[in-house]
Formats: sequence, C-alpha cells, structure tokens
Amino acid sequence: MEYLPTQISERLKRQGYHLVAHGAVKPCLWLRRSIRGGDQCYKNHFYGIASHRCVQMTPTLLCNHRCLHCWRPIDDMPGVSGEWIEPAEILDGALFEQQRLISGYGGAPETTDPGRLEEAKSPAHVAISLMGEPTLYPMLKELIEEIKSRKMTAFLVTNGTMPDVIAEVRPTQLYLSLNAPDEKTYLKVSNPQSNLWSRFLESLEVMRDSPSRTVARLTLARNLNMQDPEGYAKLIEIAEPDFVEVKAYMHLGSSRNRLERDSMPTHEEVMDFARDLSEILGYRLANHVPLSRVALLSRGSQQEKIEL
Repeated sequence: MEYLPTQISERLKRQGYHLVAHGAVKPCLWLRRSIRGGDQCYKNHFYGIASHRCVQMTPTLLCNHRCLHCWRPIDDMPGVSGEWIEPAEILDGALFEQQRLISGYGGAPETTDPGRLEEAKSPAHVAISLMGEPTLYPMLKELIEEIKSRKMTAFLVTNGTMPDVIAEVRPTQLYLSLNAPDEKTYLKVSNPQSNLWSRFLESLEVMRDSPSRTVARLTLARNLNMQDPEGYAKLIEIAEPDFVEVKAYMHLGSSRNRLERDSMPTHEEVMDFARDLSEILGYRLANHVPLSRVALLSRGSQQEKIEL
C-alpha cells in the first residue's frame, strides 16, 4: 500500500529515509561514525547509549508543528493515507530496514570496526525521534511496550501537544521539546497548525507525574528563542524533569530555508545559557559535548547512565 504520494516518498528515499508504511527509519551521522570506530553522539556521553546499536525511527511522518529550526523535510508533507499498522509490524519493519542499512559496512573492512559492526546487528535502543510527531500514532503506548519487551530501551521525543498520550506511555526516557519561554515565542518558533500552547502546558504537568526518566530539551537559535532563561525556568519547574538538555540549533536540512547560518549559537553561548538555567533552577551542570553544542543539567533524581 502506498501511504505517501510517489514524489514525496521518492524524495525521502533519496535523502536516506527507509519508509515503513506510514513510518520511517534512517541511520544518523553518529551511527556511521561509531560503526567505523569513531566518536559517538551526545546520548552516549550523557546516558551511555551506543550509537551503533541505536535505531532512529518514527511510527508516523505526520506533525502538527512546522518548527522554524526543524531540519526534517516536512514543509510540504501531506496527510498520510491508508490504515495504521500494528506496533509489532512497524517495529519489525524498522529493525529489518536497519539491518539492511548496516549490512554494507561489512564490505568495507578497512574502514569498519568489526566489533561494533557485530554489536550493531543486535540493536539495544530505539530513538522514537526521527521526524513527525510520534504521539499522533494511535498505538504509541503499545509500540513502546513492544520495544521494551524485546529488551531494548526506548527514548520518546514529543512536542507536548498530546498530553493524554504522554500520560499513558512509559518509555525508558521521555523528552519534551521546549521551544520557547512564552506563548508568543512558541507560536512563532513552533508554527503550530492551531494554537496548542494550552496543551503544551498540560503536558508539562503530566510529565511531572511520569514514572519514566524525563528530559526537557531546549533547542536554541540566536535572535529567535535564545532569551529569557527565567521564562524557560518557570516552565521547567512545572514539569520537574530529571534532566534538562540545552542544545544549539544547527543549520541543517530544511531549516536552511527559514533561518540564517548565524542563527547557530556557539558552544560557549550554549554553556552560558545553561549556567544561567542551572543557577535559577538549582540543577547541576552535569556534562557537555562541544562538538554537538549541548549541555546537560541534572536535578540529581536519576543517575545519568542507563543500565542496559
């Protein structure tokens, strides 16, 4: 069954997306670096997640935001046709495509780390964060349960517009994207299809009661949303997340059509903003990765590394 118009699906395939019905999987830059014996992404430095054993996927390409800083090719994404497929089926498809994606590394032994390649054949982590808004998939709770039943961890990244779904899911780690310190900036940066600010505020309250490890993620762009740390702190205090990630906007993908290159903050600017938040919130500045321009603040309620 075709879930997307041919021109859209062909464009996504050219960009490295492997479609699985109404979802997709794609290897990230860090998987490729890791499998070749190089450095790993900040999730490895912060939480112990091995990049070469990570499956980056989404159960849906739909999104109710059009964030200015988003690098995903979503600007002209139409509605997806066809019926929703079952969680086990979409996970099987994602894992199958992941194995197809890494199989080519076996033919380049001079540039591939054989130990990591062998480990990559047994994925240990699923990042539900590729593109789209995963809480729009009606069986997300069951998908996360399926992932965990196969002895893999699950990180869920959401824009916070579906608080009822957030209340029922139990990922290993729950991320809430915090794009703005106030409603006016939210409407500008997130560019939602309708004003979903009240739903986002409700999701902050829901996050506070989540049994999962919780993270508020700030993606900061200069001259856009990199201001008012006190405003961000007030929102973070509602959710009481275990961690706060302060990350620079990166001038990549479709975001280049909407923002200038100088919208990217330096790592020093990110660190200054993180220190301001740390002082206001009382969170400890726990770690940072200059290459990714990201800092980690910890409330001290959870150990940073995840026991796999």
